[in-house]
Amino acid sequence: MNKDFNYSNLKIGIIGGGQLGKIMSQKAKKMGFHVTILDPTLNCPAAQVSDNHILGGFYDKEKLEELVQQSDVTTFELEHIDTSILKELYEHGHKIYPSPYVMELIQNKYEQKKLLDKNNIPVPKYKNVQSDDDLKAFGFPVIQKVKMGGYDGQGVQMLKTVEDLPKAIKAESFIEELIDIDKELAIIVARSINGEIRCYPVVEMLFDDRVNICDSVMAPARISKEIEEKSIEISIKSIEILGGVGIFGVELFLTKNGDILLNEIAPRPHNSGHYTEESCATSQFEQIIRAVTNLPLGSTKLISPSVMVNLLGEEGYEGEPFIEGIHDALAIPELSFHFYGKSFTKPFRKMGHITVLDDDINKALEKAMKAKDILKIKGSKKYE
Repeated sequence: MNKDFNYSNLKIGIIGGGQLGKIMSQKAKKMGFHVTILDPTLNCPAAQVSDNHILGGFYDKEKLEELVQQSDVTTFELEHIDTSILKELYEHGHKIYPSPYVMELIQNKYEQKKLLDKNNIPVPKYKNVQSDDDLKAFGFPVIQKVKMGGYDGQGVQMLKTVEDLPKAIKAESFIEELIDIDKELAIIVARSINGEIRCYPVVEMLFDDRVNICDSVMAPARISKEIEEKSIEISIKSIEILGGVGIFGVELFLTKNGDILLNEIAPRPHNSGHYTEESCATSQFEQIIRAVTNLPLGSTKLISPSVMVNLLGEEGYEGEPFIEGIHDALAIPELSFHFYGKSFTKPFRKMGHITVLDDDINKALEKAMKAKDILKIKGSKKYE
């Protein structure tokens, strides 16, 4: 037994109480662990399944310290948090994984990119932006990204020509070349306290162009063995460079020329890994609990090909959510339905997801698209 933890009475703290925290908490509870979450929202998804809920914001130093002091180990379901108090607690011997230093680096997408680039990880060409002149000098078209706080398509702006400059984001930002993308890929990488690493299968992400949110995930990706191996190699090296402990969602671009470029890293369970709950021997949500408590990492074996589809709040609706089409959707063979328990829906908010298994990935996609057409998350208030 690991001397640092008493596994029969282990207290886990999770910063964040959304859907990721909810499923993490469920996996920790399955293993008999005590879970405390920190979140500013009453009856948030994770609060519905946890032992204790500290009501507080992610930049509330007092509440963050309260959570860490109550926990044997603290982890995250989101990266937008105050790292200063967490760094102090970490330096005083509290177990916080990934470390607050890793979280701080990843919070700043520009600094993250610089570190990876410096260590010979292939990334899109990029440049710091301090004025419109910087944008003009780089050349168009470009993708502008905020350095801090971007999430789910927020904080990203395409600038096609100089005429688009009035649309430029007025915040600390950087620009990247517009990549001629063949596929957007992702890998979940787990790394334990003692440096053990496990990679999940490379998956293919499809996006909702209206809001640049991941819409569907196909596992495994429809790529060659060579591309698969190169993607895994880049992803493992990146997490080793970070020295991260926990679960990391590594997003990659496969270019039309067959190059692999790293887009960005999320230091937590990731939307591209939801399929692992039904499709892999160990889900990403159990794996992060194993990783941060220094238990052996579980097998990442793909038991069945699958397609995951996000269930987003329908356009034109908000308020108390109403699920339409659940009976017909659940009649589709090998379909699993997840609803996050959020009390309020609005357009494009992530409200749940489905995972569909099939030995044939194309048939899984066909069944998943059928279910997507049937299932709608509407709200109590309709507007034009």
